[in-house]
Amino acid sequence: MRVIYLHQYFNTPDMAGGTRSFEIGRRLVAAGHRVEMVTAWREPSTTKGWFTTETEGMRVHWMPVAYSNYMSYRARIKAFFKFAVGAARRAAGLEGDLVFASSTPLTIALPAVYTARRKHIPMVFEVRDLWPELPIAMGALKNPILRWAARRLERFSYVNAARVVALSPGMASGVAGTGYPKTRIAVVPNGADLGFLKRDAARGRAFRHGLGIADDKIVVGYAGTLGRINGVGYLVQVAAALAKDSRFVFLLVGDGQEREQVRVLARKHGVLDKNLLMLTESRKSDMPAIFSAVDIATSLFLPILEMESNSANKFFDAMAASCCIAINYGGWQADLLRETGAGFQLSKDPERAAEDLRVIADHPERLKVAGQNARRLAEDRFSMDDLAMQIEAVMTEVVTEASRLPLS
Repeated sequence: MRVIYLHQYFNTPDMAGGTRSFEIGRRLVAAGHRVEMVTAWREPSTTKGWFTTETEGMRVHWMPVAYSNYMSYRARIKAFFKFAVGAARRAAGLEGDLVFASSTPLTIALPAVYTARRKHIPMVFEVRDLWPELPIAMGALKNPILRWAARRLERFSYVNAARVVALSPGMASGVAGTGYPKTRIAVVPNGADLGFLKRDAARGRAFRHGLGIADDKIVVGYAGTLGRINGVGYLVQVAAALAKDSRFVFLLVGDGQEREQVRVLARKHGVLDKNLLMLTESRKSDMPAIFSAVDIATSLFLPILEMESNSANKFFDAMAASCCIAINYGGWQADLLRETGAGFQLSKDPERAAEDLRVIADHPERLKVAGQNARRLAEDRFSMDDLAMQIEAVMTEVVTEASRLPLS
């Protein structure tokens, strides 16, 4: 099977950010398929046109399109459409049996549908976030005309998809709510890379010592984007509430639009470089050491109902690394933690969340058991190997169905 894979935010392990598409792509190659990855090179570049690399058997086509979490919403939209136009031309010139398009942004549907129609092959659309519901809920998409256009694009994406892959049950319900047939929706969440992120006590200890963190401290970590939606300032307030409790150290690893605001808030509360440390954004390849150094790994979001359907990478990375997981939102992930004992839901109120953590510190055996439960959950239900096979099965089914259709 020849797969034309479109994902504007594709990352390799040497880059910062999620690597779901990399992990799925390389496993498809290992299973004997050919993968052409069409993506954007988002860092500053002297190259103006497309360039191609070979990565784990995938041929990766890079289009230089500047993008970062520091850009304004308008600038991001401009980058989305610039890539959509370029990707349409590039992808349509490739050989393939199937187009697999991964959002966000939702504009990835434009080159995907164009390519599928031009080449008379089916398209599978992967939904990573419910757009435009999320930007509307955040107040980022206020113009009624733009909202209308975004909703039309959403439906255009689904109508032209032979199948939709949703990363959570909530996302699947959102897709079905537009009228898309439930029978054509597959739920394939983010996965845990069990080998790559297996906990390494010695490596974690060395990472702690490099930061001056003693072995007996309980490290509460956050590794991910420091963007508006994440609300990482919440964890600064929790650290401030626990400033006099010498058992805790908070570690924030990442970059994003609100990094400086978080730093200023930490300095204002008097916790920066005391019981709260901030590190710059790290590559995926650094994550095993970071998660091995963390006792309680957090996943955080602002109190926005639409975010409860998310499938955050950091949640599954923490699982693979045998961390106790703490989140400050509800939804399917909170239910999962309660059912399995792999972690707990923190109060949205920072003071009450600090009390939740004190209770855990008073019973340290709970941390160990939660970490063991998290790893077991990753192995039983969220292995990246198994999830990639599920996506391969969806692709194979779609290609088989298309081959049976009469030629027009």
